[in-house]
Amino acid sequence: MMMGTMTARRIRMEPILFHTINGIFMLVLAIVTLYPFLHTLTISFNEGNDALRGGIYIWPRSWSLQNYKAIFLSGTIYHAAWISVARTITTTVIGVFLTTMLAYTLAQPHYLFRKIIGLIFVLTMYFNAGLIPNYFLIKSLGLLNNFWVYVLPGMVNAFNLIVIRTYIRTLPSGLVESAKMDGAGDFTIFIRIIFPLCTPVLATIALFIAVGSWNTWFDTFLYASSDLKLSTLQYEMMKLLGSTMSSNNDPGLMAGANTNQTKAMVTPSSIRAAITIVAAVPILFVYPFLQRYFIVGMNLGSVKE
Repeated sequence: MMMGTMTARRIRMEPILFHTINGIFMLVLAIVTLYPFLHTLTISFNEGNDALRGGIYIWPRSWSLQNYKAIFLSGTIYHAAWISVARTITTTVIGVFLTTMLAYTLAQPHYLFRKIIGLIFVLTMYFNAGLIPNYFLIKSLGLLNNFWVYVLPGMVNAFNLIVIRTYIRTLPSGLVESAKMDGAGDFTIFIRIIFPLCTPVLATIALFIAVGSWNTWFDTFLYASSDLKLSTLQYEMMKLLGSTMSSNNDPGLMAGANTNQTKAMVTPSSIRAAITIVAAVPILFVYPFLQRYFIVGMNLGSVKE
């Protein structure tokens, strides 16, 4: 009887113990994840010279907007932000659509060249011609100082292709067969059946493409640095950070005067924090919208059979 009572008590305690440990672990994980961002946000809103003293954690000690004023003093920032937005949207839409279309083709068992084409794409994940041959390729295609240099070279990514192709193979083959019996062509099947059912994986791939396109600046430096009209936000941020780090006023850069007509200083670390926030916050707004599509896509996928 006593053994049975102890066993029943242990069974009742196990869920409580699990949820307690799990809650503590998730709380610690949340703190570890959020603290660097909150600390960076705090430094960006703190006066630069004051931040050099240290002792600032998640609340500014000396509030100041001079770091952000120093960033937005340049008139090219706003146009560069528009280019980054246009680039991110265009690359994501075209990349997702074309990658999914190719993945659907390679997922068809009756397509004769699916293995060799798949192998070619896999090889691109491990081998490339190098920076200089790639530059001459872009130049020969007439893409230098051209907006499409941001879109065309990376329209189809091998990793994204493999992920989507794998997901399409998990869909019931009867969907395609029944649609063909009803007279639907491959493109109609792709648009009306396959594409909607791939919503969960497409939302994930869209997030990968959007974040990568938004954060990159090196291709601007290589292929469009001579045209200010094609400069991206991240490239302008990089140039601003570089000029701040090499400033003769280091460790402080004169940013202007505050409302009390006293000179406020910004430092490379405070400018770096403000640049990080400016570059990161816009893409963070994408996550809530994609989360909604994750849920809708999961619902579609759950009834596909």
